[in-house]
Amino acid sequence: MARILSLLAGACLAGAGTHALAEEIGSVNTNFRMTGSDKVVIEAYDDPMVQGVTCYVSRARTGGIKGTLGMAEDPPEASIACRQVGPISFKGPLRQQEDVFSERMSILFKTLHVIRAIDRKRNTLVYLTYSDRIVSGSPQNSVTAVPVLGGTPIPVK
Repeated sequence: MARILSLLAGACLAGAGTHALAEEIGSVNTNFRMTGSDKVVIEAYDDPMVQGVTCYVSRARTGGIKGTLGMAEDPPEASIACRQVGPISFKGPLRQQEDVFSERMSILFKTLHVIRAIDRKRNTLVYLTYSDRIVSGSPQNSVTAVPVLGGTPIPVK
């Protein structure tokens, strides 16, 4: 029992450092339910370390009573498109690869991640989205890239 509680506490803390507040841009209903429809939502996340880059993530959100209460487990599928939305500047050196956003897809066990990796050779920011679980994750993923032009090198730790 103590091991289970330890795993649950770890799962709650694991996403706490990179949780980002998403701005919902839009949504479409995909499955009507009397208690709240399932949806595909489009959310915008601004990269916290790179000013001028926003990532747009579309993903399924389960409706119904469980979905409304946050008890439903959302499907693992997600798509991502990151774009330059203004002049790019860096708030400091970036890690070669890091988890920059995460959002829970179920009450405890599943999390949607967006990681940023640096392609130094092409001076490009590469973003990958995937989901994981405590026991098993999903191989479903989506990738996008934002080239940093204008002779601005990406500062890497």
